Amino acid sequence: MTTGSETMVDIYQDPPLKTRVRKTFATSWKTLKSNPNLMIGSIILTVMVGIAILTLLPTASTVARYDPTELAVRERINGPSADHWFGTDKLGRDVYSRTLHGAKTSLYVGIGVAIIVTIVGTSLGVIVGYNRVADNIVMRVMDGMMSFPTLILALALVAALGSSLTNVIIIIAIVDTPSMTRVVRAVVLSLRERTYVDAARASGASTKRILFLHIAPNTLAPVIIQASIFFGGAILTEAALGFLGVGTPEFIPSWGNIISSGREFIRVGFWIAFFPGVFLALTVFAANIVGDGLRDVLDPRLRGEK
Repeated sequence: MTTGSETMVDIYQDPPLKTRVRKTFATSWKTLKSNPNLMIGSIILTVMVGIAILTLLPTASTVARYDPTELAVRERINGPSADHWFGTDKLGRDVYSRTLHGAKTSLYVGIGVAIIVTIVGTSLGVIVGYNRVADNIVMRVMDGMMSFPTLILALALVAALGSSLTNVIIIIAIVDTPSMTRVVRAVVLSLRERTYVDAARASGASTKRILFLHIAPNTLAPVIIQASIFFGGAILTEAALGFLGVGTPEFIPSWGNIISSGREFIRVGFWIAFFPGVFLALTVFAANIVGDGLRDVLDPRLRGEK
């Protein structure tokens, strides 16, 4: 016979890890099944991430078939064939291999920008949304940055910082941070007037405690949605910079600079720009519909909840 204390321990102890993992997967699968957009976008992004990971492994040559930088001038601008599935470019490089390796670069840019923008934009948004003095200073700077067209501002920063993969990530993050800051600020402006925030203030809670325990966690849903959108937008911006010849350097394959290298041969070698363009469009499309799906799942108003 068990004692009362042993019974209470049995009742309230955490379930086994295997049970919790199974429950998490079951909940995630149910969410995906209930939202076709989220499922389709997640599948496409998973495939693209899988391709990028495979190109990082020692066995990358079995997937990509050729070295993406290997030159074969005698085979330049050859159409798709059994040897070169996506054809070759102006220097005889295999477009299929370059497209797969380009996934690694473009996704790296997208993920890097999304992480930086999420951290910096959320931090600034929480602070300026709660502190009116900081709001008047920081948001005027953000408004000034947003007054410039995105691509023009990015080009100006490239001219100032130089063209490299790291600089491209930093530049796109700088350009996108004001938008994330405004979104988080708008959420915080409404949250700071809630009853539970007033109660925390009345109980003597510090500003730091209110911000990071009561306000910041409640911005999570819109932040996740915006991060998925900025992920796709960063890939598109990197491609635009690459297309203009000021983005990722030519020796690092990315979808943008591959498309750029094929634009002058579009009539005689359309495949050079076509295949990386398809991969680019699919990835950005997937990121956007994942954002829409997350909004449907995470926004209670769209679920019909009160």
